[in-house]
Parts: sequence; structure tokens; C-alpha cells
Amino acid sequence: MSKDSPAPTKSVASRFLTGDVLITAALFGTVVLLVLPMPPQMLDVLLAASVGASLLILLVIIYVKDAPEFSSFPTILLGVTLFRLGLNVASTRLILLDGYAGNVIEAFGSFVVRDNYVVGAVVFLILVVINFVVITKGAGRIAEVAARFTLDAMPGKQMAIDAELNAGLIDEAAATARRTKIQKEADFYGAMDGASKFVRGDAMAGVIITLINVVGGITIGVVQKGFSVTQAMEKFTLLSIGDGLVSQIPALIVSLAAGVLVTRTSDGDNLGAHITRQLTAYPRAMLILAGMLVVFAVIPGMPMTPFLMTAAIAGGVGLALRKLKRNAEPAVEAIGAVAAGAGAAGQAAGALPAGEGGGEAAASPLGAEFEKILETDLFAIELGYNVVALADRAQGGDLLDRITGVRKSIARELGLVIPPIAVRDNLELDTNEYRFL
Repeated sequence: MSKDSPAPTKSVASRFLTGDVLITAALFGTVVLLVLPMPPQMLDVLLAASVGASLLILLVIIYVKDAPEFSSFPTILLGVTLFRLGLNVASTRLILLDGYAGNVIEAFGSFVVRDNYVVGAVVFLILVVINFVVITKGAGRIAEVAARFTLDAMPGKQMAIDAELNAGLIDEAAATARRTKIQKEADFYGAMDGASKFVRGDAMAGVIITLINVVGGITIGVVQKGFSVTQAMEKFTLLSIGDGLVSQIPALIVSLAAGVLVTRTSDGDNLGAHITRQLTAYPRAMLILAGMLVVFAVIPGMPMTPFLMTAAIAGGVGLALRKLKRNAEPAVEAIGAVAAGAGAAGQAAGALPAGEGGGEAAASPLGAEFEKILETDLFAIELGYNVVALADRAQGGDLLDRITGVRKSIARELGLVIPPIAVRDNLELDTNEYRFL
């Protein structure tokens, strides 16, 4: 580019469509919902956006591999809660003034509960109980305990990092990264402990707003519009129940997302892979389940077809899983043999020459004689099925090289000769488990 050519400039859209501007506009729009009247068509779009945002949050949490990875969730939770409350205020204004609040609320009041406001009230109360009593209470308790345990564990984690840094096992950059991660975890769980209170408050606000809509709508319909009590109850109760349902369903989804996030464990996989791997780890459990369902099917008075269909599905899944596991066993044995051979080679390669700090070549002949008589390994690492590949160089595993390097480092720096460490597989361990003997 020549010196005379103008420098590239950002377009007006790219300047204003940034994250901070969009967040500011969203918060300002939420405040506008609380003050200004909203057309029914715009309210329909915003209600659909509320449901979509709740589903998006749940889907993101399903794919998150570690809970603190979604560190902005407490702030997002506060934002969507305020947005739903703003929609409640706007819909209440339309219901009480016009007796109409858009197609979405009318559809939830007529189609979902089939124009029966008694059924709608029961469904609404059930959703509130599920959200308030079950999900939000449990998620709040889990967040409180997680925050307390995280804060209590911080001094121990910090001292462990300092010990590893002083021992030379990690450098200053790695220590800083670990300290930052620990601080982020503490901040996240502390924020989740407070954000869970917003979820419970949102559930209670939904109940109160719905009751206000019902009572206020019946009063306005009878006193100002000349409706009979039955007509006012039918019209305004259906609209109020529809408004309550369309606000409680997103609230329930967000509460479920919060519960899923605080109950996640850090294993490096997303939620789907984590659950699928553990539920399918034991084919015998599926086969036993199929047998139990068959027993339920033959009990007198019980419907046979549903239980038999479920038993057939569980049995088919169990047989397929058992076949896959049997086919994988020869491969596991082959990998174990490779790992054992590589371990023997690594042990031989790990013997330090005398010039490198006195390795196995300088070890006591008496000790070597006892080891030969006992024919046992002083130290060993047993690996589960999924982590055997760490010891297989053909698959990129460098565990044996790392063990050899650590033994050499200890011998040079501390003058201690660590005996050879055997590496072998153990099918009795869990798939991602290892054991040091």
C-alpha cells in the first residue's frame, strides 16, 4: 500500500455493533420495557427472544467443559432475569389496559391449556413448584457449598503451587497461570452463590405478578368494562395464566441451566460425552435393567406393551455395548503388551551412567540381587483403558519419557536414585483411572 493511499477505516456498523454497545443497548431496552407501553407485535418478538435466549444458555452450558469456563453466567443470569421481569411489566400493562397482550400469550393461554383456566392455573403452579422448590433450591445449595469449599481450599492450593515452584517442577509463568485459575474459580462460585438468589426471587415474582394480573383483570373487567364475573374470570385469567406460562418456562430453563452448571465436574469433556461414557461403561447394568422391566411387564394389572418395548430397547443397547467391549478387549491387551514392552525399554533407557550422577549402574549389587530374587517392581503405575495410550509412543504418548526425565532430574538435583517404575494396564480400574503402587 502506497503512502498516499488512505488508511482503512471501519464502517459505521462495525463501530457500533460491538459487544459493549450491544450490552448497553439491551440494558437500556430493558429499562424502556419497564416505563413505556409496548405494542403487542413487539412483545411477541421479545417473548420469543426470551425463550430463545434461555435455550441458548442451556445449550452453551451443555457444551462447556469446565464450569468456570462460562464465568460470565452469573451476569447473564441477572440480565435475563431483569429482561423477563421487564416483559412481565409490559404484558401486565397490555392485559389490564386492552385485554390483549399479543399472539404468544394468547397461544399459551388457549392452545397449551386448551382454554381451561383451571387447568392452566394448575399447570402454572406445578411449574412454579418445580422451579422454586426443586431446581432453584438445590442449585442454590450446591452453589453455596461449592463457594465455601473453593474458598476453604484456596490456601492449600496456593501452598501447593508455591511448593512446586520452589522445587523447580513448574516455572513462574505456569505458577501465575495456576494462581489465576484458582482465583477465577473462587470468583465464579462466589458469584454463583449470589446469582442463585436472583433465580429464586424471579420464581416468586412470577407468582405474585400472575396473581396481580388475575385480581386486577377481574376487577377492571367487572367495574370498568361491564363484564360479568364469569366473563372477566375467563378472559383475564386465561391471559394471566398465558403470561405466567410464557415467563415461567424460560425461567425454568435458565434455572435448569444454572443447576447443570454448578453440578458439573471438571473432566475435560462436555456434558453429553461425560454422561454417555459413564452410563454405557457397564453393559451388565443395561441387561439387568431389561430383566427388571420384563418382571414389571408380567405383573398382573400392569400394561405389558410399554414395559416390554422399553425392556427390548435396554436389552438391545446392553448387548451392543457388551459386544463392543468384547471386541475392544484384544486391542486393550495388545496396547498393554506394547506399553509393557515400552516400559521395559524405558526402564533400561532410564538407567543412568555413572557419569550422570550415579544411576542404576552404580546401584548396590546386593540390592539388585534382592530385586531379582523377589521378581517384583518396587514402583508401578497402573493405567485404565482410556489412559493406556499415554504410555504408547505409537499413539503420541510420552509417559515413559517423562518418567525417565523425572528420575534423571531427581538424581542430578537431589542425589536420589529412584528405582525403575513399571507401567502396565489394569482392566479392573475405571476407564479414566490410574493408580501408583
